Amino acid sequence: MYPAAFEYQAPSTVEEAISLLEEHGDEAKLIAGGQSLIPLMKLRFATPQLLVDIGRIPDLDTMQQEDGGLHIGARVSHKTCERSKTSAGRFGIIADAAKVISDPIVRNRGTVVGSLVHADPQGDWGAVMLALRAEVVAQGPSGSRSIPIDEFFAGPFTTTLGGNEVVTEVRVPTPQPKSGGTYLKLERKVGDYATAAVAAQVDFDHGKVGQAGIALTGVGPGNVRATEAEAALRGAELTDDAIAEAGRLAAEAATPQDDVRGSATYKRNVVRVFTERGLREAAKRAQAA
Repeated sequence: MYPAAFEYQAPSTVEEAISLLEEHGDEAKLIAGGQSLIPLMKLRFATPQLLVDIGRIPDLDTMQQEDGGLHIGARVSHKTCERSKTSAGRFGIIADAAKVISDPIVRNRGTVVGSLVHADPQGDWGAVMLALRAEVVAQGPSGSRSIPIDEFFAGPFTTTLGGNEVVTEVRVPTPQPKSGGTYLKLERKVGDYATAAVAAQVDFDHGKVGQAGIALTGVGPGNVRATEAEAALRGAELTDDAIAEAGRLAAEAATPQDDVRGSATYKRNVVRVFTERGLREAAKRAQAA
């Protein structure tokens, strides 16, 4: 099926993009890589009258570590995150996630920010950014603001962004020197949505867990932070018993449903196992840091 007819604008600055959004309101939609919006338009689930393409705006395609964090611009693709030397060591969880997102076409064209703004409940980046405690930076007519990732998602396919705001980047705080993380995802086939997935990030302070980030994909109405599992690890030694308890609490945080990918019981068990595996791998990477 072909999309409905639409107009197209490619502004050269973020300010121009904001102006177009203000002028056209709900009739306008932003596009970067197009891997979320275009399929919806082909199915006529989305029928914007104007596409505002930010793909030509300079300075939005950078991924760099500065000012105490990793800055991922609005045009940075999944593939860039997979291949960048920056996505290594303490940011290894980002490279892990990029490798398992959809297929090569989507990874080449799709963007991290676009995926987050799309707010698909099955989105992989939401869990990763929750585990990393990232912030989304949005620019609007009144200037820029930072939105903690826990406050960014308002529900399935819904965010707290204003209709005239443009996300310019995602900021990930630099983890502590002794830290590591990973993203584990179970798929029925390569490129499928997750049957269940777990993002795990751990910082160590004098041999004990300083801060833990555990977030889930595919087992709730959106990405889920396993807050009780995180709290149980904070200040504790990462023993087998502590890992097992975190896995149990993470499974309890999941609210999956029976579907073609598996039963709710099966998915909870995947969450438990992946949380345990993820924490062990995160600890291994932290020790090698």
